[in-house]
Amino acid sequence: MGYITSIGTANPATKVRQATIAEFMVKTMKLSHDDSRKLRTIFKASAIESRYSVIEDYGRSEKFDFYTSTESFPTTKQRANLFQKEALPLSVSAIKDCLRKRTAFDLQSITHLITVSCTGMYAPGLDIDLIKALGLSPNTQRTCINFMGCYAAFNGLKLAESFCSSQNAKVLLVCTELCSIHFQSEATDDNMLANALFADGSAALLIEAEPTEGINMKLESFLCDLATNGEDDMAWKIGDHGFEMKLSTYVPSIIQTGIQQVTNSLLKQTGIGFSDLSFFAIHPGGKRILEAIEKELGLTKEQNKFAYEVLKNFGNMSSPTVLFVLNEIYKTLSVDDNNKRIMSFAFGPGLTLESMILKIEQH
Repeated sequence: MGYITSIGTANPATKVRQATIAEFMVKTMKLSHDDSRKLRTIFKASAIESRYSVIEDYGRSEKFDFYTSTESFPTTKQRANLFQKEALPLSVSAIKDCLRKRTAFDLQSITHLITVSCTGMYAPGLDIDLIKALGLSPNTQRTCINFMGCYAAFNGLKLAESFCSSQNAKVLLVCTELCSIHFQSEATDDNMLANALFADGSAALLIEAEPTEGINMKLESFLCDLATNGEDDMAWKIGDHGFEMKLSTYVPSIIQTGIQQVTNSLLKQTGIGFSDLSFFAIHPGGKRILEAIEKELGLTKEQNKFAYEVLKNFGNMSSPTVLFVLNEIYKTLSVDDNNKRIMSFAFGPGLTLESMILKIEQH
């Protein structure tokens, strides 16, 4: 078994209000009057107030640094170079935030490092850069989980739990995404929706084989399912000018169709009932996704408030987003929450539905 003993998060320095980003999009996408109205409507309906980016251009109306020409957008190579430059310091910030909560923690005791990203790759990669930047042992076992999308944190957690179950492991899991570097200018519905949602962020977790003093989250149970009827509704491919997102408006209804079955199967596997759940950490892939899950599972917005709070203040950061939600829950926990349970969901290409139950333990 494994225990989440600390969580940390970080965002780039540039914070931009959603309305400001909308005006950037209207200008750089060269939208017609009708498309401009459509885009602004999408942005207003997103439930997002602000997002973070490693690119300052989103908050400007002229004199761009990265998008130097709206006629010739950055190539995939230029975007990959920006990822390599910015992913490391952002990851380190999240890790420091995570370890700050563990006074006198010995970095040399970390046995495994797992890095997660779908927005950039290079080799030698982020994992090796982190070994050097943090001064970790060169014998630290490293695993990279790439290009799996918004649900990839669950794969990192499952891998960490496996390490902890087989040995006395201390696993550092880092999910870092720079979604905003892949802005697409073509005025398609997919691009408008993606441009309205995605942002940059990093989350780091410490997962250990033994619980530590204070509040721990025990990784109790996982279940993955595929809604293959949604295979063409969510995709992530590499193009000549960055990574290209396909995100159709049918995704919420597809998730709604499959979420009850996933929930029932996971509860049966864990041996508990729905009434035994006290908290929900749902990946805020978008407002309509949250509403579809609430409708299907009979949740109130109050029960789902942590997801809405992250969506409002950060947008969809892909893989770290659900960990931001989990961190919001973690910050509210006290001794009174001992033995309560958290159910968590995340979704991505496939269409993949990941689920997890955590048990809160006070030691």
